[in-house]
Amino acid sequence: MVGRYRQFIVALLMSGVATAWAGDWPRWRGPNNDGLSAEKGLLKQWPEGGPKLLWTAKGIGDGFASMAIADGLIYTAGNVAGEMKLSALDLDGKIRWQAKVGPAHKGDPPGSRGTPTLDGGCVYYETPDGTLSCLDAKSGKELWSLNILKEFRGRNITWALSESVLIDGDLLICCPGGEQAAMVALDKKTGKTLWVCKGAGDKPGYASPIVFECQGLRQYVTMTSDAAIGVHAKTGDLLWRHPHKTSWEANIPTPIYADGCVFINSGYGSGGELLKLKVEGQQCSVEKLWETKALDNHHGGVILVDGHLYGSTHGGKWVCLDFKTGKPSHPPADGVGKGSITYADGMLYCYSERGNVGLVKAAPEKHEVVSRFRVPGGGKGPNWAHPVVCGARLYLRHGDILFAYDIRNP
Repeated sequence: MVGRYRQFIVALLMSGVATAWAGDWPRWRGPNNDGLSAEKGLLKQWPEGGPKLLWTAKGIGDGFASMAIADGLIYTAGNVAGEMKLSALDLDGKIRWQAKVGPAHKGDPPGSRGTPTLDGGCVYYETPDGTLSCLDAKSGKELWSLNILKEFRGRNITWALSESVLIDGDLLICCPGGEQAAMVALDKKTGKTLWVCKGAGDKPGYASPIVFECQGLRQYVTMTSDAAIGVHAKTGDLLWRHPHKTSWEANIPTPIYADGCVFINSGYGSGGELLKLKVEGQQCSVEKLWETKALDNHHGGVILVDGHLYGSTHGGKWVCLDFKTGKPSHPPADGVGKGSITYADGMLYCYSERGNVGLVKAAPEKHEVVSRFRVPGGGKGPNWAHPVVCGARLYLRHGDILFAYDIRNP
């Protein structure tokens, strides 16, 4: 058995398949929750019609969950035959297993929201209706499950829970919202409650929590329906709350931390703010350094590359801001239209909600679309699932369909 296993690994290495495992993308917005891939050696320009399409996978269900990738498997979620199912696919696009994690979400629009989170051989997923499950990543066997809205008397929101849960060491961080629990920490192995941050009674936002350490103080930051909040990582105490209101209580983009500051951003004309963290021992407050209406990202996300923020406005223009000042680096550009973004090897990958894909130089001087193509049709709804670059491949989802493109520079 051991000999055959070794032969299998050698064959993979010789065939080049194993090289696709080089970098994992284990959670929403990648290893560091920032939308940045460490991949190198990628195409700087695509052929006419786009890069080579390696495969198309169908049957993952309707929805907008992005992909998490580790140990040769790709995970996502969607409505399948009246149920919310988590799917695990191999690197050839074949579905290895599917597991029910709750009823199908039938809201407007129907389908999945958040992205699976991978850690320690487990996959974690929170449905739009609040069911949080931990499954064995290889088999899909359920290890534990609970509903955070019922457990903590949380309050769902207009377009349903959309966060991707955060794993930090032994803790699982999620945000039920409501009067009792703005944020909670659970034991990732059992689902047992470790601490609860009451907060200010806000509903949850649509954003996903991030973790960082600033001046020796480790904290979790997320967006509620009406504010940005910082929570002490050990005690669960609310460190600070900064009001940030938008239409429909739609605080959606994930915050960005860098250089002792947190950038928050929302659509519907709300715009963005840069908050300076002021740490004193185990306490923290924030001071607003600047705010702008130039970038009001809806839900396509914003990324920070070399001191500049990139993203599309709610109206569909692509913008670049200086992180320190908030000043635009170039006039708003049309690009491929309103959409989501990720980064790898000096390039921005922009995926419009209408299915157009653009390869753009990550340069503050100009939004230059070097290459573009359109994904094949067939999926339902807008193209809202964020793109992923992993293992020299570009993964794009449209509803029930997942596309894998070869972007390796030969």
